[in-house]
Amino acid sequence: MAEFTHQDSRPAFLLEVFTKCLEQLHPNKNLEAHLPDKPVGRTFVVGAGKAAASMALAFEESWQWDYKGIVVTRYGYSVPTNRIKVLVAAHPIPDHSSVAAAHQIHEFVSEAQSGDLVICLLSGGGSSLLTLPSDGISLSDKILVNKALLKCGAAIEEINCVRKHLSAIKGGKLAIAAFPAETLTLAISDVPGDNIHTVASSPTVLDFTTAQDALDVLLRHKLEVPENVWRLLERQTRSRSELEPTHLHTLGFKFIATPSMMLRQAQTLLETSGYHVVNLGDEVVGEAREIAKVHAGIAKRASAHGKPVAILSGGELTVKISGTGRGGPNREYALALALEFDGDPKFCAIACDSDGADGAPNSGGKDVAGAIVASSSISHENKDLALSSLCANDSGGFFENSEYEIITGPTYNNLNDFRCILVTPQVTHDKGA
Repeated sequence: MAEFTHQDSRPAFLLEVFTKCLEQLHPNKNLEAHLPDKPVGRTFVVGAGKAAASMALAFEESWQWDYKGIVVTRYGYSVPTNRIKVLVAAHPIPDHSSVAAAHQIHEFVSEAQSGDLVICLLSGGGSSLLTLPSDGISLSDKILVNKALLKCGAAIEEINCVRKHLSAIKGGKLAIAAFPAETLTLAISDVPGDNIHTVASSPTVLDFTTAQDALDVLLRHKLEVPENVWRLLERQTRSRSELEPTHLHTLGFKFIATPSMMLRQAQTLLETSGYHVVNLGDEVVGEAREIAKVHAGIAKRASAHGKPVAILSGGELTVKISGTGRGGPNREYALALALEFDGDPKFCAIACDSDGADGAPNSGGKDVAGAIVASSSISHENKDLALSSLCANDSGGFFENSEYEIITGPTYNNLNDFRCILVTPQVTHDKGA
């Protein structure tokens, strides 16, 4: 975590708000209330995502009956559990461990019978961590497609649409493998609007997109992908889907934590500290640097009223990579915002990914959550560097090893991006969260 040496207390205040929101929405405080009654048969627990291990531990601490389980999480995001096996794999680009984990989980739920209950613990990141390529394509094919989708700045809905049609486990296929057992999904949302068809590419929810939709994504972004991928999608467009609602027996899909909950927690903390809050919602999407310009304009207009204002937003920003730098959407947003504010002391801001990892690749092999914007972020001496860094998509390089770079380590949660701009008539702010 960054340590701030300048006298402005607002950066530390913003970090405190961010961390308190994550603490309040940790699985160990929110999962138990959503657990069902004891099933007639056995209980199988599976899961995938950056918060899968912490969700598994919260389940173990709350579930009173017999169970067994397997979950997969990102390297470095594992926590010790008692009975649920925790596997680790790569994110955002899958690796062979992702495939091995998907095979294990798919075979595991296939053991379930009528009367049994399969509880699926999902969070963002599950798409990469639970990778089982469809017949006819390889892991390397999927990796090439994933990299192309990430690099072009495709929206998460577009990425997941393609992923599901290249997968033997996503888009409801895991729940089909568990049939005739009942399936209950408990999830942490990291997607705008809490779309159940998007979280971890919905392995337990039937997919209503088509292979033609996936082809349209590839064509719209003019992506070069392996010929095997084109052939598979074209073959799917000519065949009738085998996925029917009768192949699933579901108890539902419940969110235990969402980005809108995080913003509401933040709003309460900020209002308690004397700020009027403008909550732009958890569905803000678009190019990071362009959204930064819009938000800077809102902040500048708010400053004319002479009262403390906090501008909150969530959602998932994107970066269309044209340069050779390092960073992620939150740091690119922060750098663009700093340039817009140009050292004006009325403004201070934070932009962080709630999982502790702002995009990929990150800086120097380490995960960086995001960055702080303060009056001293941009100076006369480094303004040219800031401009050239933004042009090169090198926000990671600009903030690297500075007090404005935020390193939280794994948060064992994943509630999408968190952004807050403080507009204050005075430079310092001494109230705590």
